[in-house]
Amino acid sequence: MRHTVQVPMRWSDMDAYQHINNVAFLGYFEMARVNLFFEQPTHDEHTGMRRGLIVASHEIAYKRPVVYGQEPLEVQLWVSGVRAAAFTCSYELFDHGALAVTGSTLLVPFDFSLNRPRRLTAEEKEFLARWSDED
Repeated sequence: MRHTVQVPMRWSDMDAYQHINNVAFLGYFEMARVNLFFEQPTHDEHTGMRRGLIVASHEIAYKRPVVYGQEPLEVQLWVSGVRAAAFTCSYELFDHGALAVTGSTLLVPFDFSLNRPRRLTAEEKEFLARWSDED
């Protein structure tokens, strides 16, 4: 199942060529992740994702330029590759219904009190399974 978020473009996201700057898309993906993991009422307060996730890596592919406009962009997010201590968020970003950018982020649950990665709990894995594209 995919989680869909409408993300607004900011005037400051535009580059000298009047396209949305390539780095802005990582911010749009972040907005979608925050919406799913931290702002949704379905997120269980007992999971540790509210305590800490860190980004281990990003991948991004630009399919077409995006020109600034008032209409928000649509980001679709889903989870894949859930392992013991990491998982991947994958994204498709649409501009006026057309696929413009794809990407993924490898996320690691992190214990900031111990300053080290930690394993996903059973509750976290259950939550992530709701948004998985895998059987």
